[in-house]
Amino acid sequence: MRLGRRGQNGRVTDTVRDTQAQLPTGTTYDVERVRAHFPQLREGPGLGAAHFDGPGGSQTPDVVAQAVYDVLTGPLANQGTVTPAERNAEAAVVGARLAMADLLGADPRGIVFGRSMTQLTMDLARTLAHDWGPGDEVVVTRLDHDSNVRSWTIAAERAGATVRWADFEPATGELELDQIERVLTDRTRMVAVTAASNLIGTLPDVPAIAARVHARGALLYVDGVHYTAHAAVDMTALGADFFACSPYKFLGPHCGVLAGHPDLLETLHPDKLVPASDAVPERFELGTLPYELMAGTTAAVDFLAGLVPSAGSRRERLLTSLRELEAHEQRLRVRIEDAMTDWPGVTLHSRAARRTPTLLATFADHDVTDVRDALAARNVNAPAGSFYAYEASRRLGLGTAGGLRLGLAPYTDDADVDRLLDGLAEALGA
Repeated sequence: MRLGRRGQNGRVTDTVRDTQAQLPTGTTYDVERVRAHFPQLREGPGLGAAHFDGPGGSQTPDVVAQAVYDVLTGPLANQGTVTPAERNAEAAVVGARLAMADLLGADPRGIVFGRSMTQLTMDLARTLAHDWGPGDEVVVTRLDHDSNVRSWTIAAERAGATVRWADFEPATGELELDQIERVLTDRTRMVAVTAASNLIGTLPDVPAIAARVHARGALLYVDGVHYTAHAAVDMTALGADFFACSPYKFLGPHCGVLAGHPDLLETLHPDKLVPASDAVPERFELGTLPYELMAGTTAAVDFLAGLVPSAGSRRERLLTSLRELEAHEQRLRVRIEDAMTDWPGVTLHSRAARRTPTLLATFADHDVTDVRDALAARNVNAPAGSFYAYEASRRLGLGTAGGLRLGLAPYTDDADVDRLLDGLAEALGA
């Protein structure tokens, strides 16, 4: 599949988009119906911005905020079954595990909650590293967010294990399979890879990577933070042993989720307090859980399942909604790309054949922060930077300055794109 041939400056030079032809038409995606649930998108002082900052954290719909409010203002205590307060906490936890299992195609018995994806990844890396030592190897990639890089390199180095790096190709944005194969050996214990680059949107072939990793007897940890916001997830089909994501990237509250296979989690023994539960997944969750955030996470999953009204189980409705969302977001992405290809001095670094609706741009005659500021003055939010994709930004030759990131979300509409393009044209003199 390809999205268009590109020249030296990264601009599309033909209009062949096989990927688009394979997507649904998006005709059933009613973006105005979706937007009605986001108070911050309405007009008013400090409101009504066009948000292209979703990859750093999406806006929150009213139903998610209401779910958080309901838990915090109702009877609440530690989990239990005796009092209404205890049962409310228990329901929030059980409900959130079931919701995330439906979203990820995972087993609810393997859903772990934490403060953030970074915290969960750091904790798991430390736990796994208890069994690593000299001669063992850990693989990370230069495409990944630093949470899925440094967590593993720190743990490996402390254990005396060797870190091996898989590179991506800057000219195409692709993480090719042979780059993974090049660094795999019979001593590989863990491979950490992103399902989607938060910087340039690249979607590596995770199932193919998983097959190679498992053939070596190693484990695969998948960073799904950016991926989960834009595509239907099937943890088993991906071949992930662990899959991590962040609900606040897909309309939920600020917390992190790690999905693992229960049988695998049973073999791991993280540091924990003596009286804390030793059951899975509870043994991986430190302290009292944020019940209100878990209720908000469930509400976010339910909201995603209802983006496009349909029948069936929650999992089936999620698959329907996310297919239509993908078509909607990719159509808008193509609109932005097609406009920007006509502007001199613009380089689009998001070039992979398969990618999320996330564009990273730099400008020959303008600093990315100046363009960001010009857009902000027009109430268009598009941040600039490297967004913790430290290795990826350096590999692209952008250093820590990075670029201007344009990310689409379920509430992005054509009027938002119009505002973005008008603002960019003015800022660049295009």
